[in-house]
Amino acid sequence: MKQCKWYFVCPMKRYYEKGLIDKKWIENYCKGNWKECIRYQKEENGEYHEDWMLPDGTLDESLKGD
Repeated sequence: MKQCKWYFVCPMKRYYEKGLIDKKWIENYCKGNWKECIRYQKEENGEYHEDWMLPDGTLDESLKGD
C-alpha cells in the first residue's frame, strides 16, 4: 500500500521524527491504512482539526504547541 498523500505536510511526520509519537501510528495509518485515518478524512473534507489530533481522532494534549 502506498503512503498517504498528506504525509509530508502532516504533523504526525514531524512528531514521529522528534520521537514524540510511536512508530505504530506511521505504520498503521500514514504508510498503512490511511483511509481509516480521521486526520485524512477531515483533510479530504476540508474540515478543521487540531495538529495534535492523532490518526484515530484522539486529541493528545502533550503534543500541543510542539
